[in-house]
Amino acid sequence: MQKLLGNFKEGLIFVVSAPAGTGKTTLVRMLCDEFDCVHESVSFTTRPARANEVPGKDYNYISSAEFQKMIAHKDFLEYAQVFDHYYGTGRSYVDALRRQSKHVVLVIDTQGALQLMEQIKAVFIFIRPPSIAELRRRLESRKSDSTDSIEQRLSWAEKEISMADRYDYQIVNDHLKTAYDVLRSICIAEEHRNQK
Repeated sequence: MQKLLGNFKEGLIFVVSAPAGTGKTTLVRMLCDEFDCVHESVSFTTRPARANEVPGKDYNYISSAEFQKMIAHKDFLEYAQVFDHYYGTGRSYVDALRRQSKHVVLVIDTQGALQLMEQIKAVFIFIRPPSIAELRRRLESRKSDSTDSIEQRLSWAEKEISMADRYDYQIVNDHLKTAYDVLRSICIAEEHRNQK
């Protein structure tokens, strides 16, 4: 019997980008919780873990030297430097999940997404904040970033938002449930699209 999601022998790749504080991780985890055929790719990073983050779940935390070695071995689908730290998507992990009929969601910044647009077949989704003012409020309420860091993130957010038109879809996360319903609908529709 056909399911809403999970009918493919080889899974699809969904790329989700959004400025920090927009709610992309929350939305993607809601999707993974509802559908066992959807998995979030766990990126590698050289930045230290935050207090509430779990190694292997939020990120694979590695040294700069290890990251450089992985670049040299072409172990990344994409990688980017963001705010003095590197982030990258492990190629073998994504390939293994797809072979298990799992759809893989890459939660990556616009630099990495733009690299992938030139290289792989994927569905590209951009999550927008309702406004920069609301994004500022969300970042300040997290109490995990300094004032300078928040200003840096907001400046970067404006650059990221300017690239949103390059994506296949844009979702405004003004209301979490509505934004999730849109994300869920996109993923279901993409699986049922005529494959060319």
